[in-house]
Amino acid sequence: MQIEAKYTLGVPENKAWLNEQRDNLMNFGHAFPSPGGGSYWLGDDGTPWRDRNRETWITCRMTHVYSLAAFVGHPGAEALVDAGLRGLRGELHDDANGGWYAAVTPEGGRIGTKQCYAHAFVLLASSSATLLGRPGAAELLADAQDVFLKRFWDDEVDLSVDTWNEDFTELDPYRGLNANMHSVEAFLAVSDVTGDESWRERAGRIIDHVIGWAENNNWRIPEHFHEDWSLDLECNRDKPDDQFKPYGATPGHGIEWARLITQYALSAAIADSKKAKLIDVAERLFHRAVADGWDADGAPGIVYTTDWEGKPVVHDRMHWTLAEAINTSSTLVRVTGKPEYVEHYAEFLQYADEYVIDHVNGSWFHQLDRNNRLLNTVWPGKSDLYHATQSMMIPLNDSSRSIAPAAKQSGY
Repeated sequence: MQIEAKYTLGVPENKAWLNEQRDNLMNFGHAFPSPGGGSYWLGDDGTPWRDRNRETWITCRMTHVYSLAAFVGHPGAEALVDAGLRGLRGELHDDANGGWYAAVTPEGGRIGTKQCYAHAFVLLASSSATLLGRPGAAELLADAQDVFLKRFWDDEVDLSVDTWNEDFTELDPYRGLNANMHSVEAFLAVSDVTGDESWRERAGRIIDHVIGWAENNNWRIPEHFHEDWSLDLECNRDKPDDQFKPYGATPGHGIEWARLITQYALSAAIADSKKAKLIDVAERLFHRAVADGWDADGAPGIVYTTDWEGKPVVHDRMHWTLAEAINTSSTLVRVTGKPEYVEHYAEFLQYADEYVIDHVNGSWFHQLDRNNRLLNTVWPGKSDLYHATQSMMIPLNDSSRSIAPAAKQSGY
C-alpha cells in the first residue's frame, strides 16, 4: 500500500498536516460562549444556533478543547476556557440540589435531569482547566469529584449509574456503557491531573466488566442494560438511530474502548502479564469493530451501528467514529509496531480529508449518509469540536497519558 506522507504516522509531513487541521478546528469554535458561559450549538459555519438548548456536555467539551488549545499556544484560548468555566459554575450548575443540569433553554429554563454522561464531562473539563491553572477550575473539579462519587459511582458493582431526576430522588432504571466509557476517560484524566490513583483504579474496575461482556459477545460490546445490569440487547430495536441509545453494537465505541483500555494498560500499576492481556483485548475490539464497520456496504467509512451478527443497521457515518478510529489506530501503532495499524491510520486520515473535513466552512461534517453525502438527521450542524480536535492531537502524544497533560508536556 502506497501511503502519502501527510497520512504516514511519525513523519514531519503528517505532524504538519495534523497541526494544520487542529488549528483550523480551534479557529472554528470561537463563538461558542453565550453571555452566561453555556455553549451555544454551532451551525455549519460556526455561527451559534441560539434557538437550541445550551447543553452541559457540549459546554464541557468546548472548555476542554480550549484548554488543549491553550497548551499549544492558540490565541485567545484562556478567555474561552474561562467562559466555559463561568457557565459550569453559573447557569448550568444546580445550586439547590448540587450537580449540573442537563441544559438550559434559550428562554432561561432548565432541563433538570442529572446525567452521568454530562457529569463525566464536567470531570474532564475541570481537570483540563485545572491543569491550565484557570481561576475557579480546581474548585469546580473538587465539586465534580464529590458529586460523581456521591451520586453516580456505584461502589458495590464498580460501575456508574446513568440518570437522576433534578433533586436526586429518583434514579432511572436504565444502565448504559456510553456513560461508563466517558467515566473511564474522565477518571483517567482526573488521576493524571490530581495524582489520585483511586480514580484510575475505578477506571480499571469498569474496564474489567466491559471486557467480560465483550468477550462473551464475540467482541461486540453490549451498550444497554437493565437496572440489575442484565443485558438489554433489544433496546431501541424500533428506533435504531437513537441519538444516545442506538440499537445494536456501535463499532465506534468498540474502537474508542480499545484506546481507553490501552491507555489504562500503559498507565496503571499492574503486572506486565495483565498489561499484555489488556493490549490483546484492545486489538480484538479494534479488529472486530473495523471488520464489522469499515467499508461494510461497498462505500468507504465506518457504519454507525450493526446487529449482533455484525450486519450494518444504521449505515450513516458519524464524524466521531472516524475520529476515534484515527486515535486508536495511531495508539496501536505506537504500542504494537504492527504495520496493519499504520495502514489503517493512513486510510482513516485519507477518508477524513476527502469526505469528513469541511474544507469550505471549517470543522468536520458530523454526519454523512451511506454514500458519504451530508446528512442532518441525528447531528445537525457542528455542535462541538471534541472528537475531531483530539484526533488531530492524540496521534502525536504519549499514549499512556490523557491528552491534556500529554499536550501540556509536548506543546502539541
